[in-house]
Amino acid sequence: MTMKQPVRLPRGLAIAGVLLGVTMALGGCTHTAEEVTSSVPTDYRLRHPIAIQEGVQTTEVFVGTARGGLSAPQRADVLALAQNWLREGTGAITIDVPVDTPNARAAKDSYREVQALLVAAGVPPRGITTRNYKPDDPRLFATIRLNYPKITATVGPCGTWPEDLGPSIKNKAYLDNKPYFNLGCANQRNLAAMVDNPADLVQPRPETPAYTSRRSVVLNNFRKGDPTASVAAKADTDKSKVSSVGQ
Repeated sequence: MTMKQPVRLPRGLAIAGVLLGVTMALGGCTHTAEEVTSSVPTDYRLRHPIAIQEGVQTTEVFVGTARGGLSAPQRADVLALAQNWLREGTGAITIDVPVDTPNARAAKDSYREVQALLVAAGVPPRGITTRNYKPDDPRLFATIRLNYPKITATVGPCGTWPEDLGPSIKNKAYLDNKPYFNLGCANQRNLAAMVDNPADLVQPRPETPAYTSRRSVVLNNFRKGDPTASVAAKADTDKSKVSSVGQ
């Protein structure tokens, strides 16, 4: 018997076959996960969320070179800042007093009055700190600056236009009929600026105690069968009558 000689493949073809086999083996052992792409939220409250963070409240007192005290409006501003600090301040009040400026002497005299007004309004002395500063630009008017930290609500920045608003094949928001990115940012920013207590955006305030005296009067009248409305409400009801004929 004669034995057949094995068929020899070209070297390049043999290497290609080995690589193809390895690729098929690896492809059978692994699987490709579906690609997940992040998209811009449709709800403007998710695109432009209101962030609660600690900010700085600042009030500036303008002091001239020849005046060593505060005017009536300036005293009102300082007292208003003290009242607001008692309600919303999260740190000490810092008073920045200018030095080496034309109005430095007058500012020093005004600072004493500012400090006295703050203490008189209920701010403890340990809640007031003083710093001296010199303006970087001598052309700027040096003022007494009162600062304190507080919790604020912020949004933004607004005015971001990542895509064109017009019809375009590259504008995915336009093709999918979705709102543009900047929509609702100004509304959220205005809401954050107008809210009195930023905590109201996160949780409701606790209810105030019930007016037990008035509640007792209403319940007693109800048990006796008498009208439960107040005298003022009854008077307003009588005024709305056109005529008393037929009574």
